[in-house]
Order: sequence, then C-alpha cells, then structure tokens
Amino acid sequence: MDFVILSIVMLGIGIYGLLTNRQLLKVFISVELIATAATLNFVMLVTSAGQGLGQAFLLLAFSTDTAVSAVILALLVVVSKRYGTSNITEILQKVGKNESEVEE
Repeated sequence: MDFVILSIVMLGIGIYGLLTNRQLLKVFISVELIATAATLNFVMLVTSAGQGLGQAFLLLAFSTDTAVSAVILALLVVVSKRYGTSNITEILQKVGKNESEVEE
C-alpha cells in the first residue's frame, strides 16, 4: 500500500504546483505529476488484484501520456513564440488586447 501514499504525495505536489505557478512549463509539469499519480494508482491497484492486465494497462497509459505530452509541449512552444512570454497572465492580457482590436 506504499504506492497509495506515493500517489497521494505526487497528487498533492501537482495540485500545489498547479495553483501556485503562472509559467506554462511549470503548469504543464504539475499537470503531468497529477496524471502520473493517477496512472500509478490505477496500475498498482490492477496489479495488486492479481490479474495480468497491469502490464498492458501500464504500456497503454504511458504511450498515450507520452503522445499527449508531446502535443502539449509543441503547443506550449508555439504559444511562447507567438506571444513572446510563457507567463499565463501576460498571455491572457495579450489575447484580451487582440480581441478588443478585432471588435473595433
């Protein structure tokens, strides 16, 4: 049952990082910590049940998580280059200015 404690600690760190950081990459890392904590919890629960599905689920979970992470990182690079910053507050301000210019 040590994996449950590890999963809860990872979830707590991820939520703390999500609530306190305003940089895109740090928020992304926090979300990945939360997803990894959930994946760890599911895989270990399936494995402890004695079924052989744990390894298959682990392979599926990590492959989809890796693909999603690659797409999100590419989007972060595009957003950072377009707006010239990785601060979420500044990006939202710039997006708001762009929308007001379009309406006029």
